[in-house]
Amino acid sequence: MGRRGPPKHLKRFASPAFWPIPKKAYTFTVRPVPGPHPIDESIPLLIIVRDILKYAETASEAKKIIKRGEIFVDGRVRREEKFPVGIMDVISIPATEENYRVLPDPIKGLRLHPINKEEATFKLCRIENKTTVKGGNIQLNLHDGRNILIKVTNPTKPEEDVYDTLDTLKIGIPNQEIQAHIKFKEDNQAIIVKGKNRGLYGKIKSIEGPIQREYKTVLLEDYNGNLIRASVEYVFVIGEDKPLISIPTW
Repeated sequence: MGRRGPPKHLKRFASPAFWPIPKKAYTFTVRPVPGPHPIDESIPLLIIVRDILKYAETASEAKKIIKRGEIFVDGRVRREEKFPVGIMDVISIPATEENYRVLPDPIKGLRLHPINKEEATFKLCRIENKTTVKGGNIQLNLHDGRNILIKVTNPTKPEEDVYDTLDTLKIGIPNQEIQAHIKFKEDNQAIIVKGKNRGLYGKIKSIEGPIQREYKTVLLEDYNGNLIRASVEYVFVIGEDKPLISIPTW
């Protein structure tokens, strides 16, 4: 009888290059469970606790910390050591009063950026697509697997539907209340989350290409005046006049 379900093991050589683990020390490493982020765009919680934050020396010690409920992701306790943490997720450790936001890094792929307590109360989510559900209401499907339902008073003329794909929502965590809506348009601030220019950020100068989303490109101007071109799929809007989140300087 063949194996059922997805693979349960992951060799270190096959793990994403940005995971901060020695590739030759051991054969296997922790494999993320299916969750809000794909394996090549996330880091398992165990690796964050042991290898990035250095709260533990072994996987066993890291598991105990996580199982005790000392690690919060987006305002909720996560007791699964294989939980995948990805772009814009907020990690909080009440015992040490530390908070981090996961951001793209030009060299490391992903990094934990320290943030203050106030900034840890919200996160940014990109609208990947939207659908019309029962009653004419609008369901927004976000980049981290969340779904937010927008109530519509008149389905024939949905005035509440002001959201477009690739727009960004500032939502409170863990209540998921929409606090702000940032349009994907020229002159807004954005950060590149994939590709060779991952982690670079600046102002959107132009959006070019045909109607089809997969063929569109964005011309971004960073704060040094350099122009960067990237696919719209790689660009994440983070503010209007200025970013809503703190950004590390490279």
